[in-house]
Amino acid sequence: LPRYFVGVLDKSSGQMDVYNAEIFNMQPLLSGGRCWESQLLGGSVLLLPALFPWQGARTIPSLVHQRVLHRGVLPRGEFEALLEAVSVEGAAGFVFPWVHRVFQSVFCPVQMDLCIEAFGTSKQKRALSSRRMNAVGSDIVSTAVTKAAANVIDAKGVTALMQDVAQDDVQSISAFLPPCHEDADRPEHVYKFEDLLSPAEYEALQVPAAALASATAEEMAKRAEERSLCSFVLEELKFLPTDERSRDHKARCLWFLDTLIKFSQQKVIKKKHPMGPECPHIISKKLMKNFTSLTYNNGSIQNLISASMKAKITAYVIALALHINNFQTDLTVLQNDMKLSESRILDIAKALRLRVSKAKGVPGLENDQNHKLGTLSLPLPTQKAAPEGQRKRKKMN
Repeated sequence: LPRYFVGVLDKSSGQMDVYNAEIFNMQPLLSGGRCWESQLLGGSVLLLPALFPWQGARTIPSLVHQRVLHRGVLPRGEFEALLEAVSVEGAAGFVFPWVHRVFQSVFCPVQMDLCIEAFGTSKQKRALSSRRMNAVGSDIVSTAVTKAAANVIDAKGVTALMQDVAQDDVQSISAFLPPCHEDADRPEHVYKFEDLLSPAEYEALQVPAAALASATAEEMAKRAEERSLCSFVLEELKFLPTDERSRDHKARCLWFLDTLIKFSQQKVIKKKHPMGPECPHIISKKLMKNFTSLTYNNGSIQNLISASMKAKITAYVIALALHINNFQTDLTVLQNDMKLSESRILDIAKALRLRVSKAKGVPGLENDQNHKLGTLSLPLPTQKAAPEGQRKRKKMN
């Protein structure tokens, strides 16, 4: 066991006298009586082997093991009796590490604050002062909120407030949608292809998409078996146009759509090229810039695909699928590929101003279930905010 000493330096003679030392944790005496829990929580006194022999200390672990570890937390009277039964000489060099665990959950917060105020470290005192400054009574908050709400209602009226809420809903939804041109005269101009893929990005897709455009039936069967492509892309590759230019265009769109879906399955982007070296640099840059949010974690900045970013990716996937399929697409197939709930993808489709209808799904996919079709047609349907009672309603089976 360690021994502790205190050295006293005589500046005039330059000599130091060394004395045996003891380490004590002083306990506060609060108004209204001694804080019994804080006395124990502060830690037992460490009695130094320099002053006390080890005799009898070997009986303490067995006593603690029988009375505390086997029976759990002792009642107050029984624990006091246990401390009185252990002599000071027998406790030499022994520390009670379980005292903190015994009273951590029952210690009085008010008395703890008083202890920190009197004996705490500078860091503890700053934290206590900050907590007290930020503490506001719940009645004060309730009164202030009620008064503010009454003032707003009196000033604007209930009807105007409901209109503001509906407008806020539309703005929050449109935050992650592709640019929508409501005054378009043709469906292909509502969500312009150039807003989904710039000319430079489209040009960069020529090389990776060439493998899809020239894939044989055997290669497609192997890809389907390996599930290296999503179901939507696999199905559309069966119907590639024979015209070389149209075939190349559709292959580029399908490659980028498959990349978006795979990208949405990730959580935190840790690699410089998250989609592999075959992905063009300009596309990797687009994914990181437009479809991730920055977060600070473990001392570093990371790119995170949050729920809102996944919703944004879904909106772009649907818009791209509309261009691929003459502005009508199977939402259920996309839902399964992106691992979304039906209500989630339908909410995004309605935010895109699509008309949703039921249709028979593609044979072999999801047990030939009834699929939801999303159609973009003019004039666009008006957006309506869901009533308050229906906003959080879930489908019951």
